[in-house]
Amino acid sequence: MGLALYGEGGFYQDGGKAGRRGDFITSPEVGPLFAAVIARYLDDCWNEMGCPSTFDVVEVGAGPGTLARGIFDARPKCISALKYVAVEISKAQRALHPSFVESMADFPDRTIQGVVLSNELLDNLPFKLFVYDGVWKEAFVALGDGGKFVEVLRHVDEVPEVLPKTAPLGSRAPIQTAATQWLLKVSQKMSNGKVLVFDYCSESTSQIAVTPWREWLRTYKEHERGVHYLLDPGSQDITTQVMVDQLMQVVPSLTNAKQSEWLNSYGIGELVSEGMEYWEAHKSSPDIAAMKMRSRSNEAQALTSHDGLGAFSVLELEL
Repeated sequence: MGLALYGEGGFYQDGGKAGRRGDFITSPEVGPLFAAVIARYLDDCWNEMGCPSTFDVVEVGAGPGTLARGIFDARPKCISALKYVAVEISKAQRALHPSFVESMADFPDRTIQGVVLSNELLDNLPFKLFVYDGVWKEAFVALGDGGKFVEVLRHVDEVPEVLPKTAPLGSRAPIQTAATQWLLKVSQKMSNGKVLVFDYCSESTSQIAVTPWREWLRTYKEHERGVHYLLDPGSQDITTQVMVDQLMQVVPSLTNAKQSEWLNSYGIGELVSEGMEYWEAHKSSPDIAAMKMRSRSNEAQALTSHDGLGAFSVLELEL
């Protein structure tokens, strides 16, 4: 999965991206409203920390920098103290970062005081795949006939505790070692602040194990569901539901809320009302700002819909 996404010729190294002209839509690409709510959250965190003169915001998996641009456009009160680091492993995506952020391939090797953000990052991190074949076995990728990738099942000495004791034959489940290690590493790097993660999550690995695997292990290309994850590697995104119970094994204090609820708690409704008032005052001769304000209502609907992005989880860790 790591090679297919980030290796030479990998999906994200070779042009795969979010956006209406890309392969999938994430919350920042819906429009600037999502970033405006994040800006409010950052101001709250900055105030809670006593308005320090330097306030770190590290966005991991920053893509082309869409969220960063939106946050700066929203002009949060903390902007004078803001030290924004956009972390993105893809060189092609880093080349698109705005000049006002520090663009890096890896997480900063220093102590962080502020906020670490990630939006749809953990679902792209490589995971171990377990398959129930009378007992739980781990699936590995091997070369089969004609150079095609195939799966090989191997016995393991220790079965992860989050897996059910038994399951229907052929059941599958992800064990997210990279995601848990990422969260643990980030928490250890922070001396003061919060970690904020947006992603599509499931609370129970046991429940996922008895769910049809194509519902939680998905591929995407050009806004459509892709083919099997072993076919034509590098041509499509590979993504998995994020297992909250596994993350909480390493960070028990992690909290979990629905994106719709979280956005409402940080004033998305107020921003929509503000947008409509601005539109009403300028609709007789609308400029770009008025058009953006008018779009807030549709953006809010997309971001909070329980059938879409609103059902995403917001995981938060305070340190």
